[in-house]
Amino acid sequence: MRMAVNGRRQWFDDAAGPVVRPYAITGGRTRVEGIELDVATLVVSVQPEVHARHVDAESARLLRVCEYPQSVAEAAAGLRLPLRVVKVLLADLIQRQYVMYRAGWNATAAPDVLTMQKVLDGLRAL
Repeated sequence: MRMAVNGRRQWFDDAAGPVVRPYAITGGRTRVEGIELDVATLVVSVQPEVHARHVDAESARLLRVCEYPQSVAEAAAGLRLPLRVVKVLLADLIQRQYVMYRAGWNATAAPDVLTMQKVLDGLRAL
């Protein structure tokens, strides 16, 4: 929307989103070495109100969003930031021990044949 302010025409749009580009929030980084997070990884902040005073504004918002356990995808949605940006911010907070995380199920692990047989038997019994 275009509005006149002090005799000048300027563009204003509340729905335009953040003024700062996502890569500026992470300093251009797209990953942090040693910490791999997927969308289903559960994260929870540790003492968010205490640690929020020691980090930048976006990381402080992330600490507050992660006050209760949730997935990385939910945290990204709560901040309305791209998933890759949130992963980098979370990895930084994990390294500082401000956030705890628990990785989900590893799809590359070999399945337990006994458990699979029990599931199959249970399905057949239905």
